[in-house]
Amino acid sequence: MALHAPRPSSERPAPAGPSSIVPRPRWSRFTTALAALAGIAVVLTGSATAAHADPSVAEIERQIDADWNKLEPIIERHNATRTDLAAKRKQADALAARITPLERQVDAAMDKVSALAVRAYKGENVSTVNAVLGSRSPSEVVGQLEMLDRFAHNQQKDVREVGDLRDQLAAQKAPLDEMVAQLTRTEAQLAAKKKQINEEIDRLQKLRLKVYGNGGGGPLRPAPCPGSYPGGAAGTAVKFACAQIGKPYVWGADGPNSYDCSGLMLAAWAKAGVSLPHNAAAQSRVTKNVSRGDLRPGDLVFYYSDIHHVGMYVGGGWVVHASQAGQPVKMKKVDDGPIHSYGRPG
Repeated sequence: MALHAPRPSSERPAPAGPSSIVPRPRWSRFTTALAALAGIAVVLTGSATAAHADPSVAEIERQIDADWNKLEPIIERHNATRTDLAAKRKQADALAARITPLERQVDAAMDKVSALAVRAYKGENVSTVNAVLGSRSPSEVVGQLEMLDRFAHNQQKDVREVGDLRDQLAAQKAPLDEMVAQLTRTEAQLAAKKKQINEEIDRLQKLRLKVYGNGGGGPLRPAPCPGSYPGGAAGTAVKFACAQIGKPYVWGADGPNSYDCSGLMLAAWAKAGVSLPHNAAAQSRVTKNVSRGDLRPGDLVFYYSDIHHVGMYVGGGWVVHASQAGQPVKMKKVDDGPIHSYGRPG
């Protein structure tokens, strides 16, 4: 009988039996799943927070500027169309004034034709022909024929005059009717466009107020600047003035890197094509005086009895100004200082 060497312990089979099976704890899988879900939740929550984060002031201002650049041409077209409408209405009124006496002439001519028709209907023409046929001499017949010819000629002339007047009236009324129809269509389009513009401006303003209401503008810009967007030259001037906030005050400077008070006003309105002198008192003399109740963005606010300071009203009770050395261009409340008067360039 052959003898076999014993197997090494590492090669020996594991003893069979229940005690040799070590099951993985069930809670470990559950814990792993929870950890994975928690990780996903963190990622999703972080993404949602990032997606709903409020935009910065700079982002809002860029959005407003982009939207306003789309709106301003529409507003300018609205203004141009409104001016054109006024001119066309004036032409329509003048044309209507010329048509009125023409209508009276047509009515008078029609009355004459109607009278001729009534006489013919009553048999006056027949009586005249019978009289001609019953004439006793050739000379009398000739006379009667001449009378009939004159009668027919006059009748034709009256009818022709009525036709000419009627054609003239129609020629005059055709452009008037077309003009009135065009005005009506344009007015309806303007009303719809004006509503659209106002809704868009309201949306932008609410967006701005939300950002600035959270204190996002900083100490130099504590409120929206401008408070509202005016159109035309004033809009150009006030937007420029607001864009200079933060630049340093330098005596005698009018930009582009620094300003004094009147230099800022000069530069802002120069952007809008309006020339102003480089002196606050002189600016008050060349601008139209307006009342506090009529104040609107772009107007100038003059301070002190000798008018040695000026700022630009930007709406909402605020002005932009270059105050003094060591302080940058910034906003302040309009009543922060003794007001002398208000002026409107342009």
